[in-house]
Amino acid sequence: MTQTRHEKLGLTNEDVLHIYQTMLMARRIDERMWLLNRAGKIPFVVSCQGQEAAQVGAAYALDNDKDWIAPYYRDMGVVLHFGMTAKDLMLSAFAKAEDPNSGGRQMPGHFGQRKNRILTGSSPVTTQLPHAVGVALAAKMRGEDFITFVTLGEGSSNQGDFHEGMNFAGVHKLPTVVMVENNKYAISVPVDKQLACENVSDRAIGYGMPGVTVDGTDPLAVYEAMKTAADRARSGEGPSLVEAICYRLTAHSSDDDHRQYRDAEELENEKQFDPLPKFAAYLKEVGVLTEELEKEMDEAIMKEVNEATEYAESAPYAAPESALLHVYAEKGEND
Repeated sequence: MTQTRHEKLGLTNEDVLHIYQTMLMARRIDERMWLLNRAGKIPFVVSCQGQEAAQVGAAYALDNDKDWIAPYYRDMGVVLHFGMTAKDLMLSAFAKAEDPNSGGRQMPGHFGQRKNRILTGSSPVTTQLPHAVGVALAAKMRGEDFITFVTLGEGSSNQGDFHEGMNFAGVHKLPTVVMVENNKYAISVPVDKQLACENVSDRAIGYGMPGVTVDGTDPLAVYEAMKTAADRARSGEGPSLVEAICYRLTAHSSDDDHRQYRDAEELENEKQFDPLPKFAAYLKEVGVLTEELEKEMDEAIMKEVNEATEYAESAPYAAPESALLHVYAEKGEND
């Protein structure tokens, strides 16, 4: 009997259904956040739409019981796979006291959850790369069995933190994997105005590591590249750079009007690269997903999203007097 693509990669039918389910959950949460923003209920959305396949395919190649991740602000698919829930993400969007990322102190997309080994993010882009490299250095120094994974957009790959982090990781052969989610735009700047080279992965040779460019709308292609890179990091061979080519299906954020720099024809054309229907078609083709199962899955996800929305909207905000918690040392804390 002929093996399917996912079986050749060592993935079961249950694995690929789980990948699709996580991608769909990320999309439905994201869509709900846009509705809430336009209704004036939450202040800001930075979208993952179009990048779910790269995110979940990559995360699935990691060990979410021991690896540490430093995601960037679009990575809803990554953090969902690593244990965050719809309720967690909605609490963050509403900036409520129970927000596990920061207690409502940071913008949405600034993920951070110690119990799930998610390193807290910061607003300046690319700062997460040196953080992931530093944690990988700690793993090597302590002889601990884990790797780190960090993501960023292609615009971030032009920042100084990218060069410093990549160079340090390469010199010290650290157990880390860097994935650039190339969605073609750094806010309004198209990729051909960002890079003099053809691919971000072309830069890898300068840091003494392998670099590969894959189809970021195909979770199986991303999984395969990430599995190779993760295995390499675990075996002590050092870091890798994976570039996943994606398409940003929305504006940069809820405060951006992408019609100012993307024409209607381009926006319409990019719908063909939507990873959700593309992966669903593959799963149906190989007999893993049926129309009935797809409907059941979507209904269950929407029920969870609805419950998360209702809970987060009615949850209390942080008390004003707690605003300076975790900023200054408390009296007696260092005695």
